[in-house]
Amino acid sequence: MRILLTNDDGIHAPGLAVLERIAERFSDDIWICAPDEEQSGAGHSLTLNRPVRLKQHDARRFSVTGTPTDAVTMALKKLMPAPPDLILSGVNRGANLGDDVTYSGTVAAAYEGALAGIRSIALSQVYSSEGMADAVPFDCAEFWGERVLAPLLDAPFAPRSLVNVNFPPLPAEEVKGIRVVRQGFHDYARGSVVEGTDPRGFSYYWFGLHGIEHTPGHASDLEAIADGYVAVTPLQLDFTHEASLTPLAERYLV
Repeated sequence: MRILLTNDDGIHAPGLAVLERIAERFSDDIWICAPDEEQSGAGHSLTLNRPVRLKQHDARRFSVTGTPTDAVTMALKKLMPAPPDLILSGVNRGANLGDDVTYSGTVAAAYEGALAGIRSIALSQVYSSEGMADAVPFDCAEFWGERVLAPLLDAPFAPRSLVNVNFPPLPAEEVKGIRVVRQGFHDYARGSVVEGTDPRGFSYYWFGLHGIEHTPGHASDLEAIADGYVAVTPLQLDFTHEASLTPLAERYLV
């Protein structure tokens, strides 16, 4: 099985090294193509207004001067001798839960793989304390990664779909298990924009994305993580709201 690894934290991110160790449990045909620097929050963006440059680190390890989407595109169209059987994106430093998946470069890389018809899975390690982004413990992801991925390797994936995995901020032995759950959503009405002043006296702004969990019931990725489970969520690329098609079409009838 040929596996392509990518991420949005950059080619030197510790989570990518964790993902490589997880992938090695399934294959020895592993390719890596990731951004050369962090691209968190890049979403499904594509570099169009400047050239994308490629750097080779070893025989099957590359980085690009662009987004996670660029990295997957370069791997599929320029680097790999044949399409991979599986694309793994991550392990991201931080959560990709609820509607935050729309911002996520980690999830976007898996989107790109799904668009190409390749089985694609995004993986993220939630961490609990602010100010520790450089010391995120990936032990939970490393221990549970194989257990989560193994059932997904031959599971049926619907066309243009992917799976989003989040590991809770707990020691591996304290995780209660794995839940397959729906995507939740946040209430960002109380989100913040933090204003500051730089040393030259100019204002700057920092977006505070601390949403409030706002999912009815108790069956979403947000609650699964809060309850101490690994969250596994199937996502689809078709955003069409089917129930609105007929009512909207009727408004254009003459």
